[in-house]
Amino acid sequence: MAGLYSSSRPTSSSSSSLSSPSSSSFQTFASRLLLLLTVLPLTLAAFAFVLQWRGGLNDPVTRWSPDHHDFPGMVQMGEVQRQALRSSGSDCVDILGRSHSPAFPYYKDWKFDYASDLRPKISIQTSTSAGLEQTLPWIFYHKVIGVSNFFLFVEGKAASPKVSKVLETIPGVKVIYRTRELEEQQAKSRIWNETWLSSFFYKPCNYELFVKQSLNMEMAIVMAREAGMDWIIHLDTDELIYPAGTHEYSLRQLLSDVPGNVDMVIFPNYESSVERDDIKEPFSEVSMFKKNYDHLPKDVYFGNYKEATRGNPNYFLTYGNGKSAARIQDHLRPNGAHRWHNYMKTPNEIKLDEAAILHYTYPKFSDLTSRRDRCGCKPTKDDVKRCFMLEFDRAAFIIASTATEEEMLNWYRERIVWTDKELNLKLLRKGILTRIYAPMVIVQGLRESGVFSSVIASAAQTNLTKDQFLSSVESSNSSRESTSGAINSRKIGKLLDSQATARRVLEFIDDASHPLAIPPLSPPGLDEDDFQIDVQLSSKSQ
Repeated sequence: MAGLYSSSRPTSSSSSSLSSPSSSSFQTFASRLLLLLTVLPLTLAAFAFVLQWRGGLNDPVTRWSPDHHDFPGMVQMGEVQRQALRSSGSDCVDILGRSHSPAFPYYKDWKFDYASDLRPKISIQTSTSAGLEQTLPWIFYHKVIGVSNFFLFVEGKAASPKVSKVLETIPGVKVIYRTRELEEQQAKSRIWNETWLSSFFYKPCNYELFVKQSLNMEMAIVMAREAGMDWIIHLDTDELIYPAGTHEYSLRQLLSDVPGNVDMVIFPNYESSVERDDIKEPFSEVSMFKKNYDHLPKDVYFGNYKEATRGNPNYFLTYGNGKSAARIQDHLRPNGAHRWHNYMKTPNEIKLDEAAILHYTYPKFSDLTSRRDRCGCKPTKDDVKRCFMLEFDRAAFIIASTATEEEMLNWYRERIVWTDKELNLKLLRKGILTRIYAPMVIVQGLRESGVFSSVIASAAQTNLTKDQFLSSVESSNSSRESTSGAINSRKIGKLLDSQATARRVLEFIDDASHPLAIPPLSPPGLDEDDFQIDVQLSSKSQ
């Protein structure tokens, strides 16, 4: 029995011998799998290192279509451009220079030269004397949201060779200089024979600017039509369009959704509320804005009016009646810098419920002195009324003309800078103030990706002939009588007698039937009726 049992039960050695082939196979498989799992990540890491070291492969995301067309306007920066950028002594290269760590690399070297088949085609017209540090972010931000063409009527710093040469290299940008020929051409405008703008003629400073803007807008309509534009917008270079209410943050989408029977779209304006007195780049540093009356319930607006005003003459520091976009069509004309009109009909207009114009109002302390330097009025309460249409502009001019640097800074902090965090939070909760980050993110992304410095570098390669031409333009600009940088409507008025035979009054136009030009208007104030509403609301809240 024992022997039988012993013979039938395998010993440990015999058991190991029987299971050896299977165990060996498993161990081999496991070792190979372990080796594969070890080698594969190392191989991928090495491959990624090689790609990074050599500059990487073409990212399919950076291609416009399967046909491998680049994004509109994307041109790679060559070595010549890089050398020009390094050798350039312009201050703008430092201000607008790119970061070593781009926030959005797909912006790099874009010029946003949109294809002609993208609709609707939108144009912006402006009259400016600003430098590149303000104009380049302004242009490319609006290119990002869908604007294709810009008509820049330049003078002052904007017309200098270093600045205008850069502007002329940007696709879709047309630069118009204030030359003697331009002034003579505008002296023949039919506007001088009509009454809708006549109350602004032959007055200094802001009134002259308003006339100049209207004359430039009239010429821009013709240019926009010749360029095949569908819409035109007048905008200052301290204003950005905020296309809220669209899924794609797109002005093109916003205007494409406008019904075909609408002639004009009104954008209510928001006003910047700076939180520091050392802002250098408003488009990149300001995120808090005060909402327009049109985008607030009346009880909220009037119920918080006094706190929101903070002792200033009005709810907004400057204008509150927004800007507008007009559909290009026959008989279109400006109606002042804020609206458009039509000689043959009353335009059908709509006002947007979400989109707005972001107005960066006095965002830098230096804006106080810049306004002072542009106007030659006396700093008295009576004389400033001849120069400025709005109360706050008058007060700012007086303080900048009479106070010391320290007094100006204290005044600026008290009237413009929002330093009371508790008040800010309260008005943010009420909806009076709002945070808007999209423009800041876009402009910062453009700057860090090298878009602005790339444009400056490209302009450095232009030939001498253009430099000579721009120098002659600057010489023409310097020969103007006005030193303020604004068109002198009184000077143009002197040309009227000599040009009278070249202009004819169109007798079939009933001028009295057309509204007067709409000036910059303050938001609604607290009149007696509104004050009663305010008192009632305040008592209820208590």
